[in-house]
Amino acid sequence: MRFYRPPALARWLFPEAVFRIKTDEKRLCLTFDDGPHPDSTPQLLDILDSAGIKALFFCSGKAAEDFPELMNEIITRGHSVGNHGYSHLNGWITPLKRYCEDTDKASAVTSTVLFRPPYGRIGLRQYTRLKQKYRIIFWDLMVYDFDRSLGAERSLAILNKRIRNGSIIVLHDTPDSTSRTFLKDFLEESLAKGFIFNTIF
Repeated sequence: MRFYRPPALARWLFPEAVFRIKTDEKRLCLTFDDGPHPDSTPQLLDILDSAGIKALFFCSGKAAEDFPELMNEIITRGHSVGNHGYSHLNGWITPLKRYCEDTDKASAVTSTVLFRPPYGRIGLRQYTRLKQKYRIIFWDLMVYDFDRSLGAERSLAILNKRIRNGSIIVLHDTPDSTSRTFLKDFLEESLAKGFIFNTIF
């Protein structure tokens, strides 16, 4: 079963985390997880540049170390960077100490401020510990662009149907993601509807 929005229980369990921008305006925040990667990041950056849109890249610490030139390119082009852990650990099955150490390790090459749990999976003790250091960012809308069985056309349709004022959208900066094939169309359609994009919460 696919959950395009986080379940209400998650918002209740993690009340200080950010799931959506608090606004009545037509504002969206576009985020990309798991990068950077030489097969996807340059294309995403070019599409964003052509539309004049800034995004927030939640980067893997390991990938950031492997591709420092891409990290520099993301920042040079005016985008924001968040922490997505060093090893992309599943918080539901990872001990507290290891999970927190992995997050802190990634902060040296990504962000010391913003953290998005890999898979959106984080335990209560991990959350309690990490919220003291980081602003924890989830999302309002996920369209499973990493699942090729869904397809780019379906992901785009979900985006266009379900975006709302304040939506934080998660896409993926990976070679397997379909986001590059529909991102241009999504940005054009959203701008035509009067939405603006920014990375300020």
